[in-house]
Amino acid sequence: MKQHLLTLSFLAVAGLAQAQSTFAPINYDYYHLPDRYEIRSGRFADGFFTSSKAYERKGIAQLADTLLADSAARWSAADRFNLTYLQNDNAEWSKAPNAQSRKAIWGTFYQQKADLYHYSDKDFDLHVNPVIYFQGGKDKDVDYTPYINTRGVEIRGTINKKVGFYTFLSENQASFAGYAKNYIDSIQAVPQEAFIKNFDGQVVGKNSNSYDFITGRAYISFNPVKNINVQFGQDRHFIGNGYRSMILSDFATSYPFLKLNTRIWRFEYTNLFAQMKTSSRLANDKFIPNKFLALHHLSLNVTKSFNIGVFESIMFGRDDSLRNGTFDWAYLNPVIFYRSAEQQQGSRDNAFLGIDFKWNFLKHCSLYGQLALDEFKLDEVKAGNGWWGNKQAGQIGLKYIDAFGVRNLDLQGEINVARPYMYAHKDAYGSYAHYNQALAHPLGANFYEYIGILRYQPVGRLMFTGKMFVSKYGEDTDSFNSGADILRSYSSKRQEYGNKIGQGIQAKQLYVDATLTYQVKHNLFFDLKMIYRDKKSDLAEWSRKTTFLSAALRWNVGQRLSEF
Repeated sequence: MKQHLLTLSFLAVAGLAQAQSTFAPINYDYYHLPDRYEIRSGRFADGFFTSSKAYERKGIAQLADTLLADSAARWSAADRFNLTYLQNDNAEWSKAPNAQSRKAIWGTFYQQKADLYHYSDKDFDLHVNPVIYFQGGKDKDVDYTPYINTRGVEIRGTINKKVGFYTFLSENQASFAGYAKNYIDSIQAVPQEAFIKNFDGQVVGKNSNSYDFITGRAYISFNPVKNINVQFGQDRHFIGNGYRSMILSDFATSYPFLKLNTRIWRFEYTNLFAQMKTSSRLANDKFIPNKFLALHHLSLNVTKSFNIGVFESIMFGRDDSLRNGTFDWAYLNPVIFYRSAEQQQGSRDNAFLGIDFKWNFLKHCSLYGQLALDEFKLDEVKAGNGWWGNKQAGQIGLKYIDAFGVRNLDLQGEINVARPYMYAHKDAYGSYAHYNQALAHPLGANFYEYIGILRYQPVGRLMFTGKMFVSKYGEDTDSFNSGADILRSYSSKRQEYGNKIGQGIQAKQLYVDATLTYQVKHNLFFDLKMIYRDKKSDLAEWSRKTTFLSAALRWNVGQRLSEF
């Protein structure tokens, strides 16, 4: 395909690549650790930018090494456990003195604490680990037993320390709590997953409460020159420093992508080109049309503790005769201003732009935020008359590390808001969604959300996490488009003026998650979880109260979350 020619040209120069690291998979619990210790250090680590995720393993290891080598730092026992854990988990890039196991199994397995199998010489480094996720639970409001049954493998490594590679493959069967099942059946997809089927092979939502699906992510990565990294494969990405992202989150399933990341001085410049799908499936096994995302994000460390970023993105596609979509080469330019390119194409596509920032202060706090604009007319904003085209989304949040002087007690508060019709477009080729899943916030648009998170680690292996999400939003009906569903065309909008957040069928929702996690050994976790979800809607039949209790055993994989 034509859109892959640039990728092939990059691969042709891979032999000139510099030392290259793979990336740690995006995982909220795992990523909390480098974020926490960056705040505690009081300054940004050299070459380590947190607003564009995933994080390089090399950067994580260097951060942990630097902090543990600081003899003046007064780390708690839990902190030393965490930093040593990060060293061991990224041992190929760390100076960790204890990464080797005391006794390997049969002289072959677990030679390193973090890896079932590891091989390394001057030309080749390989890490192989099993992936297991067994969860069983009880939702008293449904007549089936929710569960997760995941088995797979994770492989990563480098060739000549110049080309990095990563593969994650798992086979899954799962049944979810009632509220999550309703959502899955409505979009015909499991969040973060692609094609799914019921055990009887029928379309989702018919005669079954369980789903069968395969998860696959993979990429290669190399540096053609010292300051530019090229990554090509299939995976998810995240832009921002919050729990949610109003720019690009990891809520949707993975997608084919080409990513260029340039780091020079205090700048990080990210280019992401990705192929998306307009729907989750079509009738009669027809091909799902393609659409494409092109995104630029420029991040600047203004000082050692203040970062600001700007971004622009474009979602586009062409409805050709084969229903396959075509790539528009005008958006492949990595330095062009997309809005100008979009206007030259006749303004057919969906353009976004905005800013984000982060300020770490007092070695205990981090203030962050985002502002995303879909459309913006100053006169209409100043008029305050609720013009439908005032489509904006925003975020503000604060992290407080070692809160109130209590070691390893971390708090986070966050507010997210999106106006009606944000992320929607006139057709499926422009909507900010992939495989019927939101690319930004899980609630789509037309909402307020307030998040509170508490993490407490009394000892190294034990972590308690409490989360509370309070949201107010408006919902659509089949005949009434209030701007909540980003998959619906804004051509069917409710009205030109008088629009406000929460319009439509009003709903208020409380979501509480309390999780106790014990790390049995490196990356082997046991979870006890309680979820309470109470949705109150103006339509009584849409109200639902859920209490879900579960226990899980996870090995080399993060929690599967349904926080919507």
